[in-house]
Amino acid sequence: MKPLRLVLLLAALVHVSVVRADRPNVLFFFADDQRADTVAALGNKAIRTPNLDRLVRSGVSFERAYMQGGLHGATCVPSRAMLLSSRPLFRIDEKLLRDPTWPAAFGRAGYTTFVSGKWHNGEASIPRSFQIARQMFTGGMTDPLKAKLSDMVDGKIQPAKLSPKHACEAFADEAIAFLRAGGNQPFFCYVPFDAPHDPHVVPAGFPVRYDPAKIPLPANFLPQHPWDNGEMTVRDEQLLPWPRTRDGVRSMLAEYYRYVSYLDSQIGRVLDALEASPHAANTIVVFAADSGVARGSHGLVGKQNLYEHSVRVPLIVAGPGIPKGRTTRAMCYLHDVMPTLGRLCGVDAPATSEGREFSATLRDPSTPARAELVFAYRDVQRAIRDDRWKLIRYPLVDRTQLFDLRADPYETTNLADRPRQAGRVAHLTAAMERELKAIGDPAPLRVATPKPAAWTPPKPKAP
Repeated sequence: MKPLRLVLLLAALVHVSVVRADRPNVLFFFADDQRADTVAALGNKAIRTPNLDRLVRSGVSFERAYMQGGLHGATCVPSRAMLLSSRPLFRIDEKLLRDPTWPAAFGRAGYTTFVSGKWHNGEASIPRSFQIARQMFTGGMTDPLKAKLSDMVDGKIQPAKLSPKHACEAFADEAIAFLRAGGNQPFFCYVPFDAPHDPHVVPAGFPVRYDPAKIPLPANFLPQHPWDNGEMTVRDEQLLPWPRTRDGVRSMLAEYYRYVSYLDSQIGRVLDALEASPHAANTIVVFAADSGVARGSHGLVGKQNLYEHSVRVPLIVAGPGIPKGRTTRAMCYLHDVMPTLGRLCGVDAPATSEGREFSATLRDPSTPARAELVFAYRDVQRAIRDDRWKLIRYPLVDRTQLFDLRADPYETTNLADRPRQAGRVAHLTAAMERELKAIGDPAPLRVATPKPAAWTPPKPKAP
C-alpha cells in the first residue's frame, strides 16, 4: 500500500463519527501577499491568471473581503491565525495553541484534514489542526527555489530538508497526490502557498514574462507617503529606495505579476487533478490571500498599512449550490470564511470561533453580510469602513483620513478636514472606537503628545 493511502486509511480509522456521504469536500488555496486586484477576470488587463479566471467563472467573487490587520510587521502570521481560529485580531493566539481551530473541527466531524504549504504559526500547532501534513515550510520567507520543507510523521514534524523544486510546485504536487489517493471520508485540503511574497523568484524556464514598460502604475502611485504612518522603514518598505520612481515600481510589479502567474499555474495543476477525480462535483473550492500589499501605492511598498490595497484580499468561492460567474459587494473578514465553510459542510464551530458565516451571500450574491469593518496595525493605525466611507486614524501623529470609496476607490482625496464632513468624521470615529473596544483593542485613538507627522527618508547606506 502506498504511504499516503496508508495515512489516509489510518486517519479515517481514528475518526469514528458517522459522516453523510454527500457532505462536500473543501479545497482551500491561500496565497501570501496577493493584492485583490491581481486577477485578470476581475478587471486587471495587464496580468495573466487563466486558472483563477476559471474559478471566477465557476463561483462567487467577493469585491470587499478583508484581513483585519496585524500587531507587527509580519501581518501574515495574525492573518493566518485569524483565518484558522476565526477570532478577531486582538483575541488570537498567533501560535494556534490556545484555541481550537476550524481544521481540527473538520477532523472531529469525520473529515480527513490535509495541509501542504507555508505555516507561519509555529510547528507545534500543525498536528493540533491537521491529520496529514506534507512538505511544510514553517518559516516566514525564503527563496522558494531553496526552501527547506518537512513532513509530519506520527504527529511530529520531521527535520526540514532542502526541496529539489520550487516550493509552490512541491505544495501543488502534494495536494495532487492527496486528491489522487482518494478515500471514503470527505476531506478538507488546505494549500497555503508562500507566493507571491517576495523574493519574487520563479523557475527560469517559466514562460510568462511581463515588460515593465507596459505595466500600468497604480492609480494611487506616489513617490513618498505624505507623512509618517508609524512604520516607514520596516523591511518591506526598504525593498525600493525613496523616493519611489515610476520605473522602479513598474519593474517590481513586473516581477510580482510574474510570480502571481506562476502561482496561478500551480493552482491550475491542482484544479486539473480535482476535475479528473471523483470529487469534482462535490468539492467547494476557495481561493483567498492573507493580505494585499502596496507595491508603489501611496508611496508604500509593503502591507503594513490600512489602505485598501493592503487589507483588501481576493476571495473566490465555487462549488455545489454556489452560483457561477457572479460577484458580490457583501463585506466580510477572512475570519468569516471558515464559519461559512462549516455551515456548508455541517461542521460545528469551535467554542471560541467568532466569525460570522455568510452562506446566504453564496446562495444569493446580492445579500449583504457585515455592515462595517474595523482594522488595526500595531498602535499606529486604526480604520473603519462602511458601505461607502472609510476613515483611517493615525493616533501617534494626530492625522485622520476620510475617503468616499464610492467616488474614490483608490483613496486619493482626503476629505477629513472639509467642514461639511465634520459630522461624518465624528460619527465614524465613535463607531470605530466602539467596535475596536468590543474586540479587545487597548490602544487609544488620541495621545496626549503627538509626534510631528513630517518624515524624511533615511540616507542611503554607503556601498
